[in-house]
Amino acid sequence: MDLRQSLVQYYRWLRQYGLNDSHSGNASVRSGEGFWITPSGACADTLTIDDLVHGQIGAPAPDGGSLDTPLHQAVYRANPAATAILHSHGPYSISMTFDGRDFVPVDFEGQYYFDRIPVLDIGLADYLADSPGRVAAELAERPAAVVRGHGVYVCAESLDRAYKWTCSFESSARLAWLIQHTNR
Repeated sequence: MDLRQSLVQYYRWLRQYGLNDSHSGNASVRSGEGFWITPSGACADTLTIDDLVHGQIGAPAPDGGSLDTPLHQAVYRANPAATAILHSHGPYSISMTFDGRDFVPVDFEGQYYFDRIPVLDIGLADYLADSPGRVAAELAERPAAVVRGHGVYVCAESLDRAYKWTCSFESSARLAWLIQHTNR
């Protein structure tokens, strides 16, 4: 399958399975020194490969790309093994990290994939300036990071692996929430 078609499919699945709303999050896939990224304000339900924006990792962000394009570029520069980045807003992932503490999975699968998931406190006023460097620094060391109150960033060597880790984090966060709320 064409990389662009795969990118559209995984972005749609983030919406379909409740990890994003209709127009939230973003996704990219690397192709050599270039990358394809979802456009700013993309609707997952109607996105096509013709809507994707192409950019170069070492060049200025292309017009029309997601607001997070500079963040994706910074991640690709900091982590040369990464070929895919997914940004999602899973409700359990966000709610279980809203206090600003790093997330430590309590379930077997979560512990298998993540020793911890760092939570970065980046305010709205500083987001565009600070998020690329801070998120990229974390994703150079681990597969996932959270911007508190905003969302999850995952990078991997494939879209499938990035999606797996996004879903695994959300599942771990859901289990932690259920355990926390049933043991009261």
